[in-house]
Amino acid sequence: MINWLTMNSNHLGSGEADDDMNFLSSLANSTDLEFLDLGFNNFKGKLPEKISNFSRRLSTMVLDDNQIFGTIPIEIENLINLKRFNAWNNKLSGTIPSSIGKLQNLEILYLTRNNFLGFIPSSLGNLTNLDLLGLGQNFLHGNIPVSLGNCKKLSVLELSGNNLSGIIPPQIMGLSQFFYILLDLSFNNLTGVVPIEVGSLKNLQSLYVSNNMLSGEIPSTLGSCTSLEELLMEGNIFQGQVPSSLGLLKGLQKLDLSRNNLSGEIPKALEDLRSLEILNLSYNHFEGAIPMKGVFRNASATLIQGNDNLCGGILEFHLPRCTFNEPKKRSRLRMKIIISVICVLSSATIVLACLFLNRSKKKRSEEFAANSVGNAQLMVSYQSLRNATNGFSSANLIGTGSFGSVYKGILDKEEGKIIAVKVLNLMHHGAFKSFVAECEALKNIRHRNLVKLITACSSTDYQGNDFKALIYEFMVNRSLEEWLHPTFELDEATKSLDLLQRLNIAIDVASALQYLHHHCEKTIVHCDLKPSNILLDDEMIGHVSDFGLAKILFQDTFYSSTNQSSSVGVRGTIGYTPPEYGVGSKVSTYGDTYSYGILLLEMFTGKRPTDDMFGENMNLHNFVKTNLPKQVVQLIDPILFQEIFNSSKIKNHTRNIEGIKNNGILECLISIFEIGIACCIDLPQDRMNIGNVVAQLSSIRKKHFGM
Repeated sequence: MINWLTMNSNHLGSGEADDDMNFLSSLANSTDLEFLDLGFNNFKGKLPEKISNFSRRLSTMVLDDNQIFGTIPIEIENLINLKRFNAWNNKLSGTIPSSIGKLQNLEILYLTRNNFLGFIPSSLGNLTNLDLLGLGQNFLHGNIPVSLGNCKKLSVLELSGNNLSGIIPPQIMGLSQFFYILLDLSFNNLTGVVPIEVGSLKNLQSLYVSNNMLSGEIPSTLGSCTSLEELLMEGNIFQGQVPSSLGLLKGLQKLDLSRNNLSGEIPKALEDLRSLEILNLSYNHFEGAIPMKGVFRNASATLIQGNDNLCGGILEFHLPRCTFNEPKKRSRLRMKIIISVICVLSSATIVLACLFLNRSKKKRSEEFAANSVGNAQLMVSYQSLRNATNGFSSANLIGTGSFGSVYKGILDKEEGKIIAVKVLNLMHHGAFKSFVAECEALKNIRHRNLVKLITACSSTDYQGNDFKALIYEFMVNRSLEEWLHPTFELDEATKSLDLLQRLNIAIDVASALQYLHHHCEKTIVHCDLKPSNILLDDEMIGHVSDFGLAKILFQDTFYSSTNQSSSVGVRGTIGYTPPEYGVGSKVSTYGDTYSYGILLLEMFTGKRPTDDMFGENMNLHNFVKTNLPKQVVQLIDPILFQEIFNSSKIKNHTRNIEGIKNNGILECLISIFEIGIACCIDLPQDRMNIGNVVAQLSSIRKKHFGM
C-alpha cells in the first residue's frame, strides 16, 4: 500500500486535456496514505470529489501551481488528520466550504491565487492550530471574520487582492500571544482605522494594509512592533501627523505612506533609522524642513513629490530653501557680504580671469547645445527656464527619472506656451552622457508618435554650476504608467483606459519603433521602453519619450551616442530588459521588440513584470502564455474587464462571460496577447518583426472596431 506519494516540481500533466486528475480517484483505496504532493507540475483537470475519501491518516496534501479547477468538496471534513492543505495558483472556484473548520489538526491552509467567491467562512476560527492562512488574490468579499481572533498560533495571514470590506477586527491583532510574522490585508476595500492593538504584535516583520480605504491616524502603537521590517500603508485616507514612535523601529527597511492625507512635519526620528532603504512619503500634505540625515541623504531612496509645502533637504530634491529665523539669517548674510566685498577687491585679477574662463565655457556649451538639437530655432537661457518653472518649484515637478527631474513650465507668459523641462542632475554618473545621447537621437527625427524635443539649454546656474536641460512639448495626459496603475491623487473614475484606447496606444508605440528601427537615416534603438516613458497628449495619442539610453546602430555594429561599449551594464529597466542583454549581448532592435512585448502584455493584464506574483519559476510572459487561450478571462486587467462589462456593446447581452464572448472581445484579446508573447520569445531572431506587429494590431482594430 502507498503511504507517501510525491511528484513535486516535474513536468507531469498534459496541460491541455481536462482529465489529468482522474488518477487521484484510485488513491481512495490507499488506506495508509499519509503524504501526497503533486505541486509545481502541469496537471489540468477537475479536483475529484473522491479526495474526501482518502485515508483518514492523510496529513499533507499539496496541489500548488497546477491548472486544477472545480470546487473543494464539502466532505473534505472527513480528512480529520489533515495538517497541511496547499492549492496555491490553480483555477479552483466556488465558495470555500465551511466544513474545513472541522479539520482541527490543520496547520497550513494556502489557497491564494484561485477563483474562490463568497465569504471567508467564520468556521475557520475553529482551527486553533492554524499557523498559515493564505486566501489572497481570489474574489472573496464581505468582512474579515472576527472569529479568526481564535487562531492564536497564526504567523502568516494573507488576505490581499480580494474585495473584502468592513473594518479590521481588533480581535485579529489584540492578543500578545499572536505570533504574526506577515499580515497582508492590502488591495481590498477595508474601511475604518488600524486598531491600536497592532502594538501587541511584537514579532511582526511585515504589515501590508496598502490600497484600501482606511482612515484616521496612524497608530503610535506601531512603535512597539520592534521586529517590523516592512510597513506599507500607501493608497488609503490616513490623516494627521506621522507618529514619531516609528523612529523606534530600528530594523525597518521599507516604509511607504504615500497617497494619503497626512500632514505636519516629517518626523526627524526617521533619519535615525539606519536600516531604512526605501521611504515613500509622496502625495500627502507634509510641510516644513526635510531632515538631512540617514535615508534623506539619498534622493533615489526617498520619494517626496506631491508635497507642496516642503523645503530644504539635499539639492537633488530641488526644493526652496527654508525661511525660518530669517532676521538672524539676514544679519549673518550682511556680514558675509562685507567680508566678500573685501575679498573681491583684493582678488580682482583672479575673479576677472575666472569670469573670462566661465564665459568661454558657457559659450562652448551653448554652441554644443545648438549643434546637438540641430534645426531648432528657439534657444532658451537658464533664467528663462527658471522663470518658466517658478524657480523649479516642487509645485511644478511632474516626474523624476534616473538622470534628472521634469518640470511643467510656461515658456512665454503672453503666448502661454506650455513646456516640459527635463533638468539633468549632473551629479549623477552618466547624466551628461544621457543628455548627449538624447540630443543626438532626437535632433533629426520627427514622427507623430515620438515626443517632440523643442530645444536644449546648456549653460550655468546662478552659482556658476553647469546646467543642462532638455525642453519638450508638454503632454497634458502625462504617462501611460499613471493610467495603467492609477495612484490615489488621480481621479480613478476618469483615469481608466478602455479596450480601444489601449489598442490605439499600442499601435502608436509600435509605429514609433518601426520608424526608429527602419525609417531613420541611422537605426535607433530606444533601450528603455516602459509605460512611464510613453506620454499621452490631449487626444490620448501615445508618444515615446526619454532617449537617454538610446543607441545609434551602424550596419552590423552599433555606435553608442554615449560612447559606451556593448558591455555597458545598464540597458534599460528591470522587467523590460531582454534576457540576452544580461549575458553581454550587443544592443539590437530585437531588444526593443522584447520590451514592447512586455509593455503590450502589461497594458492588457494590468500587471507589472515586477509584480510580486512573479518569481523564479514564473514571469509575465510565461503567465500569459500558460493561460492562453482558455483562461484568457483570468488574464484581463480587472479595470479593463469592468470597462468591457459596462460598455454599451455589452449592455444588450447577459452580464457574464458569454456576453463578452458573443461580442468577439475575447477573440480580440487573445490575438493581442499572442502578439505580446511572440515579441517576448527568448531567442532574439525569432521575435516578431515590429512592422508585422503594427500590421496585425491594425488588422485587429479594423476587424473589431471598424477603424
